[in-house]
Amino acid sequence: MKTKFTLLFLFLFFTVFAQDLPPIVKYVPADYGAGNQNWMISQDQNQFVFFANNEGLLEFNGSYWKLYPSPNETILRSVKVIGDRIYTGSYMEFGFWKRKPDGLLEYKSLSNSIKSKILDDEQFWNILSYDYWVVFQSLNRIYIYDTQNNSFKIIAPDTDVVKAFKTKNAIYYQTNNQGLFEIEGGKSKLISAHPELKKNRIVNVFEKGEELLILTQRAGFFSLLGKEIKKFPTEIDVDFLDESVYSCELLSDGGFVIGTVSNGIFIITKDGKKKYHISQKEGLSNNTALSLFEDKEKNLWIGLDNGINCINLNSPIQSYVDDSGVLGTVYTSQLYNGKLYVGTNQGLFYKDYQSNEEFKFISGTKGQVWSLYTYDGTLFCGHDLGTFVVKNASVKNIFSKSGTWNFRKVPGNKKLLLQGNYYGISVLEKKNEEWVFRNKIKGFDYSSKYFEITKGFEIYVSHEYKGVFRLETNAKLQNIDKYFAYKNPKKGKNASLIQFNNSIYYANREGVFKLNSATKEFYKEPVLSSVFEKDEYTSGKMIVDYSNKIWLFSKNYISYYASDKLVNNLKRNSIPIPASLTNSMLGYENITQLSPFTYFFGTTDGYYTMNINELAFENYKVSISNISSNTLNGSVQTNPIFDKGEFPHDENNITFSYTVAEYNKYINVEYQYILEGFQNQWSDWNVRPSVNFKNLPSGDYVFKVKAKLANSNLENTVTYSFTILKPWYATNLAIIIYIILGFFGIQLLHKEYNKYYQRQKEKLIEENNLLLEIKELENEQQLMRLKNEQLSQNVDEINKELAASAMSLNSKNELLAFIQKDLKSNEESDSRSIKTVISTINKNITGKDSWSVFQEAFNKTDQDFLKKMKEAHPSLTANDLRLCAYLRVNLSSKEIAPLLNISVRSVEIKRYRLRKKMNLPHEKGLVEYILTV
Repeated sequence: MKTKFTLLFLFLFFTVFAQDLPPIVKYVPADYGAGNQNWMISQDQNQFVFFANNEGLLEFNGSYWKLYPSPNETILRSVKVIGDRIYTGSYMEFGFWKRKPDGLLEYKSLSNSIKSKILDDEQFWNILSYDYWVVFQSLNRIYIYDTQNNSFKIIAPDTDVVKAFKTKNAIYYQTNNQGLFEIEGGKSKLISAHPELKKNRIVNVFEKGEELLILTQRAGFFSLLGKEIKKFPTEIDVDFLDESVYSCELLSDGGFVIGTVSNGIFIITKDGKKKYHISQKEGLSNNTALSLFEDKEKNLWIGLDNGINCINLNSPIQSYVDDSGVLGTVYTSQLYNGKLYVGTNQGLFYKDYQSNEEFKFISGTKGQVWSLYTYDGTLFCGHDLGTFVVKNASVKNIFSKSGTWNFRKVPGNKKLLLQGNYYGISVLEKKNEEWVFRNKIKGFDYSSKYFEITKGFEIYVSHEYKGVFRLETNAKLQNIDKYFAYKNPKKGKNASLIQFNNSIYYANREGVFKLNSATKEFYKEPVLSSVFEKDEYTSGKMIVDYSNKIWLFSKNYISYYASDKLVNNLKRNSIPIPASLTNSMLGYENITQLSPFTYFFGTTDGYYTMNINELAFENYKVSISNISSNTLNGSVQTNPIFDKGEFPHDENNITFSYTVAEYNKYINVEYQYILEGFQNQWSDWNVRPSVNFKNLPSGDYVFKVKAKLANSNLENTVTYSFTILKPWYATNLAIIIYIILGFFGIQLLHKEYNKYYQRQKEKLIEENNLLLEIKELENEQQLMRLKNEQLSQNVDEINKELAASAMSLNSKNELLAFIQKDLKSNEESDSRSIKTVISTINKNITGKDSWSVFQEAFNKTDQDFLKKMKEAHPSLTANDLRLCAYLRVNLSSKEIAPLLNISVRSVEIKRYRLRKKMNLPHEKGLVEYILTV
């Protein structure tokens, strides 16, 4: 018995309920900034969604949430969009909201006009529309509002109203213990008082041909035809026994969605067959579905007791989330013999393809599965324990010496298969219809996660920490003859290598590189490398599918390239699904082609499937949701979004918010905009739904925005024209005033210029006359200067002559005196003749001394010099003045010495003493000073 329980436990543990569900978008109160509970949901013609929330009216346009507090600060219980009005009901209050020109909503109360008729403590839980009437239902009465004449009619049943319902042709309501009523002609009419309708609360009523299909809170569906009631069976009837149904809506395909209090929602077909059961375990935020609503794009909105969920019922993507952790992170998958095999970090699982049955664990595969590979009718499993051959629900280990990463076929030999292992590359061989391990290729022992082999038996290996290798071998695949390690391209985190279109490609953070088969060198391939532009790199993983498409992954896109049908070029198709949403294991992204258009994507908590042929979104439109402006550091102002805008010159910071009202979980809208008058080209595509332009100069502008969803460009382009007004001093009136003032200013300036030029003319004539006079004076001064120079030259010549004469006279007297002296000494030898000679010499010796002669001549040429020197320096002696006179005529000390009858040294001493008497500074020359006197 113990063994049986253990086996049962293991079976349950390794069995995973595999219900593939449409994507669920979760919005928690922190996302939308309002209360937890959402009681009713509606949608307007712009496809904006509205929620009756505990805090007020909550609006969501696909990009932004906006909360409008309830008019009387009470819980908003109901909301219904009718035409261009959004009707709401709350505690003792109901009315409608209408959009203002600036895009915001404004409330108008209807209940104020009949305030005296509203019961104390009355709350309005439901709003219905029928023709031109709007029905507000409380738990006590029903108020019918005529929109044509703004009048009310009140229906007051004998007992409390459970709920009111609308079908295509009628309005119904249920009261406690009385049955189902119809409103006809403004009055109540009992339709059925059947016991089933008295004891069971009705959740909703639907038309089904001539019958009414009625869903009760605990007893399920009933059909009512005339007075006859019978059970309408469904596959979820057993669930009604334990669950309390709170809400129900008819879906566009004729099926029903049913919300419960404690077990999420059920979706059934129109025939009552169970399609989905989605609870918190399967991904809902909460198990209590207070409100349900299917929008125009067939998204199912669920107002929960704690948050809002949106289920993309019509999405081309289906997902499976393993919250239990039994399945684990999916690393690989393969569709083989009608079964879907999934390899995870927990082992190998399988189930029948396109069924909702459980995934079953394959015994013996516990641990990390790296790859699944189909070749020649055999399914291989690369595992941490080695290599397995998979047959239905069992495996056979054919290699256990090392973990196995991946497999590649050998060109020209169907009997051989290469496998990349933790320690090199090995060969599998098919013998007697069984695959067996043949040999490890010797000479290369590095981990070979990514490898490819060419027709020339060259093996290229990508090692994350060592880079790319080229291995040379032969058809026997026994040894590596030699290998080459590439320096470029460089190694990189999450890099990979693959063969595509008979070429080897390597991808890392720097881009995608293609091998030149002739030079054996890699070069950057620009088309594929564009995937990683603008810092989009997350992983270099590349996958080639059965349709010969190559898939790459980046931060915000999953991209695939296929050859163009008309030309041999690669065409890019990008699916704007960010890595944060796909929840993939970076570096281990995996894709399996299940059908021509359906692909399987493994994630860290399950998987999702995608039909790429249905990634077409053409029914959406982009719209501007808000235009705000502000001055520098000023408050933000909202502006009309439909009329042409005008903004003051200083209110030139403009923000545009725009949106596409789509609510798909995985596919993000991308926008492109241009501001004509400020920009010359469109912006790059990006997902941000707003743009801000700061400090715009005055002028006319046209803002345009367009959008695309996946690979579908939306048809419409929204245009908004506006003007930044000029400052008052640059307006047309100011310019006219400037022109007038300028005209008069020019006239005045012209007059002033004439006066100025007249004054300038007179002044010029006066200046010319003065210049002529100055010229004449200059000429006279020039003539005088020439004369003075001539006189100075004459004085210099006279001084030279005077000095020469003095020197000559002095020399002559000295010579004659010498001869006289000599003759006197020889007077006795010939007295008579000598006396005659002496008498002759005495006659020729000048009577006056040389100084007296020099002084007379000097005074004739420079008669005031000695006088000026005496006045300037009274302490000068006659000898000092004599020395000054000799220096004045520029005699040197050597020339002055004989004139003073002293030595040259004595002359220098005299000059020094003369400087001291004159108190000349050290830097002032004596001769220089004397010449300036």
